[in-house]
Amino acid sequence: MPCYNAAATLPMAMQSILQQRLADFEVVAVDDGSQDGTLALLRAFAARDRRVRPLALPHQGLVPALQAGLQACRAPLIARMDADDWSHPARLQAQVEYLRNHPELAVVGCLVRGFPQGQVREGFRIYIEWINSLITPQDIARQIFVESPLVHPSVLMRRQWLERVGGYQEHGWAEDYDLWLRLHLAGGAMAKVPRVLLKWREHPTRLTRSDPRYSLENFLRAKAHYLARGPLQDRDAVLIWGAGMMGRRLSKHLLREGVPLRAFVDVDPAKIGRTRRGLPILAPQELPAWWASKERPAVLAAVGARGARALIRQELQSMGLVEGRDWWAAA
Repeated sequence: MPCYNAAATLPMAMQSILQQRLADFEVVAVDDGSQDGTLALLRAFAARDRRVRPLALPHQGLVPALQAGLQACRAPLIARMDADDWSHPARLQAQVEYLRNHPELAVVGCLVRGFPQGQVREGFRIYIEWINSLITPQDIARQIFVESPLVHPSVLMRRQWLERVGGYQEHGWAEDYDLWLRLHLAGGAMAKVPRVLLKWREHPTRLTRSDPRYSLENFLRAKAHYLARGPLQDRDAVLIWGAGMMGRRLSKHLLREGVPLRAFVDVDPAKIGRTRRGLPILAPQELPAWWASKERPAVLAAVGARGARALIRQELQSMGLVEGRDWWAAA
């Protein structure tokens, strides 16, 4: 259970871990070369509680620290938490029971709440609302190419699945989203305990705001990389619904991955009939004929405006296209 960030928040996080209503667990507390007294705090916790095992590393960054923590863990189930978050005392017990009752799952998360309440920004609140709406394996699989569908510090994972997909890896984009995408492509189902069991700290220096690996461009790179190796593999024609900013930027990375992009669809009359990256922009009513002319087509919905995904889903369903088989949401 790696721990990170400032020593000022560590005692709360550690206390919430050590108060878990679970009979048998240990805490591998990873210190990634901190300079703020974190290691001394971890050693003080270890002196009082034999379940705590500090792991002191020279500073290497998040992914090497995560992988070192994973390798140091000895249990078949691996939890994950940061040093500035808070776990409900029942979190691990609830997640262990959930995995016991659902042997088909590779990962189980939980619902989360942002805190401190007065510092939770609008965008963070909207993301939490979206992520908390994804509970079942079907929910998560359907939306996995939209955004990262699990809060990394909230998960409990089966070691065998982590080892099967190669653990944590560095690809220049978010390490947790990369892991969920690899698990998804390998057939690893993910779900959530439908209870708020983690408080997820909001602050302006969080990695999702300060690390370039979490930029929109790098998220699009990750999506294109795994779309090309998963649902778009062996397709003879791919169409992007959305010729605006999101579709344009995603198309760049899909083409770099060798995806056979053939057209765009858009509802904007100013775009219809023009081209994007040398490919035609069609009106929605032209999509059925385009689809029928291809052998193995696929559609990606890539419109970032709120509410657009539901409208696109309605249109594609009216055509008889099945989400997760014929088309995928990617924004």
